Amino acid sequence: MDQRVELLSGEKGVLAENGPMRMIIQARRHGEPHNDLAMAAAQFAFACLEQVATYRDQLMRRDSQILFYLKKKEAAVPVTMVQSVLALDEPDLTPMAAVAGSMADAVADWLFQRGMTRVIVDNGGDIAIRLSGSETARVGIRTDLRSPLITHVMTLDARRPSWGVNTSGLGGRSLTRGIASAVTVVANTSSLADAAATALANACFSEHEEILQVPARLLDACTDIPDIPVTVRVGPLNSKIYLDARSRALTRAEHYVEQGVMQGALIAAGGKEVWTRNFSEQVATLNCIRGGEHCN
Repeated sequence: MDQRVELLSGEKGVLAENGPMRMIIQARRHGEPHNDLAMAAAQFAFACLEQVATYRDQLMRRDSQILFYLKKKEAAVPVTMVQSVLALDEPDLTPMAAVAGSMADAVADWLFQRGMTRVIVDNGGDIAIRLSGSETARVGIRTDLRSPLITHVMTLDARRPSWGVNTSGLGGRSLTRGIASAVTVVANTSSLADAAATALANACFSEHEEILQVPARLLDACTDIPDIPVTVRVGPLNSKIYLDARSRALTRAEHYVEQGVMQGALIAAGGKEVWTRNFSEQVATLNCIRGGEHCN
């Protein structure tokens, strides 16, 4: 695979690209960009990707015993992937459900440990954020992954030094079992948020003849979930079907919050959104772009 590292204009950070990975790395210390360190972090990102490639066959299976093997091998990123998926206790998920977020976390932690006060690592939309002191990060949310429109904005601060913001749903990079246009999860880490967003998007589902599903292997011969049905088309559905789907996903999301797996989630399907209780207290005030009114 060809590696590409590019310094982006306008203080947008560094692009690290290699095969399926397209990562944008921003590193600042008290407001000053440290692009030299971000360039070094790009090389570290490639090393993380190599770790995943080395153990890919094992990571394609849901096997809790693999955790001990990976720890012995000191494969940090694969270990994180397994731990995040096990924390959810979802039988349909393999460690690959947390791959993008786990890599983003590894790079963000690498920079934070080297004195950066504001780090944002965006791995194809799976985001790891590290903040200290008075630093903040403004994050835009799309409630439809098939549209580039940002519909909500929140500002995260350093009450938590580590944040993960990840989105899954129809039209995203990964396959989904559900009918959500987008599910955005906020957790302490991008790895946990990645896995939880996948699980919640899967849970956003109701049986209906207008929802067409096929085994995942028919869409991707290399998928880690070959025999699991995934959604390929959603026809006209009445509001009750969408309500049931959102409610099912929201119930699961509230459970994850209670278990401490994540801080909050926004679930969008059928042109409407719901979010977990106390989102503004647990995460941040969620502002709608439409007229600037508060959503919560």
